[in-house]
Amino acid sequence: MAKPSAPRPKQQPDRKKQAPLAAAPLKKQGAQSSAPTRKPAAARAAGAPAASAAPASRAVAPAAGARISRRAADRIRGGHLWVYASDVETLALPEGDQDAPSLLPVADNRGLLLGTALFSPTSQIALRMVSRHAIDQAEWLSLLEERLRAAIRRRKPLLSDVVSGATDACRLVFSEADQLPGVIVDKYGPLAIVQLLTKGLDTPAVRAVVVRALREEMTAKATPAAQAIRAILERPDARMRELEGLSQPGVEPLWAERGAAKLASTEFHLNGLTFHYDANSGQKTGAFLDQRLNYAAAAAWAKKLGATGRALDVCTYQGGFALHLAQVAEQVTGIDASHASLEVAEHNLETNRAALKAEVDWVQGDAFQILRDWSEAGESFDAIVLDPPAFAKTKRAVEGALRGYKELNLRALKMLRPGGLLVTCSCSHHVGWSDLEGAVAAAAADANRRVRILERRGPALDHPVVLNLPETEYLKCLVLEVE
Repeated sequence: MAKPSAPRPKQQPDRKKQAPLAAAPLKKQGAQSSAPTRKPAAARAAGAPAASAAPASRAVAPAAGARISRRAADRIRGGHLWVYASDVETLALPEGDQDAPSLLPVADNRGLLLGTALFSPTSQIALRMVSRHAIDQAEWLSLLEERLRAAIRRRKPLLSDVVSGATDACRLVFSEADQLPGVIVDKYGPLAIVQLLTKGLDTPAVRAVVVRALREEMTAKATPAAQAIRAILERPDARMRELEGLSQPGVEPLWAERGAAKLASTEFHLNGLTFHYDANSGQKTGAFLDQRLNYAAAAAWAKKLGATGRALDVCTYQGGFALHLAQVAEQVTGIDASHASLEVAEHNLETNRAALKAEVDWVQGDAFQILRDWSEAGESFDAIVLDPPAFAKTKRAVEGALRGYKELNLRALKMLRPGGLLVTCSCSHHVGWSDLEGAVAAAAADANRRVRILERRGPALDHPVVLNLPETEYLKCLVLEVE
């Protein structure tokens, strides 16, 4: 299953868990702060320097704030947004604050200002840059709203076929890829699901800005009725709540129009198929939107290659690849370890039955064991999709992950008929293209199969890849013809 959709704020690889950052208190800075003269936040959204200020790389940082290592400063100047706790050399917080501030100025080890960051005192990712300038809370909220609106407007063209009912779900806001570290907003039909994944975002003021931007950009007054949202829910991430020390969101919607206050489950559409969504269950924000175009590509390639007999979807989750393949194949099997996920997959199957030509069945169990048993028993398929969860959440895990990818692909290759289709995915950003291709090539050699690359694919366009942020290129999808 394709899975951190995000770049979800991963903890730094190869580092032990950090204790909360300690800081020597300083007096609050008064009106004579050493911060440079600033333009309004809107003028700085694109990174434009203030007219009367020195460039950010030469400006002197305020006394309160964080100074970071040269290594970290070089990453920030190169366009990255994260500073790990181990790279914070000194930390000075304003005196008298009972709670850690949500924003901190960040400087290099010489005291030259790098910008302003969201501060997470208990996280291994201590700082997430939001501006190349020194900004205060009011300016940050203005910048937050501006970037939210820009992100949403970039996605609206992706929903242009929503009137036909083909697709009415997408990721509206994608964290660092939209210069909004820790902010995730997914749209499932009439529901908008919000995740705030960093301590600096865990405030009523931030929630109010998110709700206002969504209401003004995505309700019926601002967008075609078929695209509009009717309710906004915040869905917590239990792991990130623990790591970041976040509050528990309330059970009530952040906003709902009249009659939609209890709207926590609904239907949404991807590529003309209907899927069920429940805000109180599922992984990530509830479903996997990043694979939307790859679902359609798998079905299209199976049809082109004539691989339309028997198809297998490994780690099917709620049936995304399986149901798309069922539009062109004669028989489809989906495998997943989760009984709850397969129940939703069955519900999705029944909803789409009239649009599908295949017989579809679900098998619950461990994918490695099932593929091993089936390959040794001589089972064969015309098309196989491998979409496992992230095997490598740290750099240390890459070696083991590659063994896992090789094993899955080896078993799949042994079961594919000549001329068959293999779609194999990785959602670990630590596993690069060369790593994934190397694992598949090694599997092909062991299986004595010749494999041809038809396509290299990534996430759908609502999950943009930013060159300066390698974590945004987490999803890799190889489409292969097997001789």
